[in-house]
Amino acid sequence: MNVIWRTLLIHLQARRRMRRGQTLPMTGVGTIRLTTLPSDIDILRHMNNGRYLSLFDLGRWDLLVRTGLWDAMRRNGWYAVVAAETITFRKSLQLWQRFDVESRFLGHDDRAVYMEHRAVVDGEIYARAIIRARMMRRSGGTLPHEELFAATGRPQQVPDVEPWVHDWAEASRLPSTGRAAPSVWR
Repeated sequence: MNVIWRTLLIHLQARRRMRRGQTLPMTGVGTIRLTTLPSDIDILRHMNNGRYLSLFDLGRWDLLVRTGLWDAMRRNGWYAVVAAETITFRKSLQLWQRFDVESRFLGHDDRAVYMEHRAVVDGEIYARAIIRARMMRRSGGTLPHEELFAATGRPQQVPDVEPWVHDWAEASRLPSTGRAAPSVWR
């Protein structure tokens, strides 16, 4: 619930932008403008590190809606789940500071789609996150990419996912939910 009102507002704004012809191709970069609010900061008076990922979700909503993927997902009973994410911080966002969240699809592999989000102030990157997401069916199971692309079109001219992203995805993968994953510290 911590960003539910912002999520609803971003969703409505994305719909309005679409009605005005501001759709995005699957290879486009979506941008939303946000302000660091008192509920975003921590005791050190800058944005809490965990809040960045919540606010990057807002950029993902804008991207999903404006590319038309959200409508396809809703129509077909699909949803996306974040399987892994990594974030790098460069500068802190301060209270009341305005910033842009820039979001884009990086590409896909045989199991997941990858997205990048950036917190940007005056053209300068303050933080960047890479997201690995799986597409799922509400009726159960993973959605094959071929089914996704049949409904939405295969994006053209998507750059290759950088090798380090594949390495990170493999290194951070946990066993599937059908296998044991005991918590044993070494």
